[in-house]
Amino acid sequence: MLPSLLIDKGDLPAAVKAAAEMLAATGAIFNQSGFLVRIVNEPGEAVRAVPVTHHAATMWVHELCRPVALDDKGNEKPITFPERAAKMLVDAVSMFPPLDGIATAPLLAPNGGIRSHEGYDPATRLYCARAPRVDVPERPSRAVAEAALLKIRQMFASFPFAGSQRITAGDLDHVDLGLPPGEAESAYLAALLTAICRPSLILAPAAIITAPEISGAGSGKGLLVQAACNIAYGQHPPAFTAGSDKAELEKRIASELLQSGPAFFLDNVNSTALKSDTLASVITERPARVRVFGETRMAELNSTAWIAVTGNGLTISEDLARRFLAVELDPQCDDPEARDFPTGRDGFLAEIKDRRAELLSAALTIWRWGRQNEMTRGKPLGSFETWAAWVRDPLLTLGCVDPVEAIAKAKARDPLRQRVSEMFAAWWREHRTAPMKVAELAEDVRAIADPQGRGRQYLATFITKLSGTRAAGFVLHRQDAVGGKNGATYQLRKIEP
Repeated sequence: MLPSLLIDKGDLPAAVKAAAEMLAATGAIFNQSGFLVRIVNEPGEAVRAVPVTHHAATMWVHELCRPVALDDKGNEKPITFPERAAKMLVDAVSMFPPLDGIATAPLLAPNGGIRSHEGYDPATRLYCARAPRVDVPERPSRAVAEAALLKIRQMFASFPFAGSQRITAGDLDHVDLGLPPGEAESAYLAALLTAICRPSLILAPAAIITAPEISGAGSGKGLLVQAACNIAYGQHPPAFTAGSDKAELEKRIASELLQSGPAFFLDNVNSTALKSDTLASVITERPARVRVFGETRMAELNSTAWIAVTGNGLTISEDLARRFLAVELDPQCDDPEARDFPTGRDGFLAEIKDRRAELLSAALTIWRWGRQNEMTRGKPLGSFETWAAWVRDPLLTLGCVDPVEAIAKAKARDPLRQRVSEMFAAWWREHRTAPMKVAELAEDVRAIADPQGRGRQYLATFITKLSGTRAAGFVLHRQDAVGGKNGATYQLRKIEP
């Protein structure tokens, strides 16, 4: 028989506190970024966190106890848990354990330790579930790590990674596994290992998988994301699209990240330059503050989600470039959707699922080998020093290309950077190092800065924001007006080597 919960209308907080203690004891109710959520872990479904409404709270309270009140004679009589108390309960999030995310992969330690956990882990503030048993040597040798890398490469050899040497066998072609991984293949291997390590890393770069704008559909971008998530998390990532404008995109990103899922999959961002202040903040800040959809308040987000974005003809703005590992696919044919995998696309994912423990063990073998031995160090990448040591450097030591080197290429593709570089070149051609007011700039400089002719105020704001900007071998300096009587001047200088 369920225990009684006495409801005293003169002291509802006491009943709320007692109900909160019962709910917290279930191990399924948590405080996620200031919201009350419940973990849903049903067989055959993805593990997820769902918001708790006051109506749902009322139902769960009745599943755990019998709310009662005392009648005039002091006898207990059953009642419905009061709506006001239920609303207080939903708002009392501080009474529940904090949740940063969901982990369905083993938890990793800096010394190479691997552990599995079921349920809430207070040390990491993660809800852990369904991590498979892995077979990783205690002290793997370099030869064992190389064999593990080859096993993973064989699984993805059919994908058209840009720049990779390929071998044709019958109607199929695949990456030449006798050669070291190329730039795009290396970036994907780093993205896969990042996905596996992500729950145990404070910060990690995201992944962007692109293909040509006209002939990129069907090249396998989404399939690569699904494969990484099935290996790392044992489940498909729920995909969502960008929406109609930037404001809608920001709302969708925040809403998706507030779900605490292990992966974040923004799909089909085509023919655009991706820019998102929310993504930039979440990838490099922890906690990050995000706007709650439909409300005026902000929420602190400690996201552990692996972030992946796909698109044809997709580029990323310069502020996001250093936050993404860029994987380029080039099927080199007009109709890449007509290409086939040795087992078909469904068969490929089925094999990934069947071999999850094997492939996860191979990836963790590389990771543990990297944790236990001296590695080749790649190019520094601010905010991601631990990620570089855990993920990038072991792969670099095994012959992969440093994906950080591709950041310069991504920046070069940024339309704003291209525009600024073009403007600086015209500025130098017209004015050299002469201090210039915005109104005095040559017409061709003004035309590049304001191609739509939006006027003096726009032009002044645009130039002001570029103060201190370095591009195309130049840097722009601003000199404030003396006494406020004259406008500020700007001087372009060449960057000394």
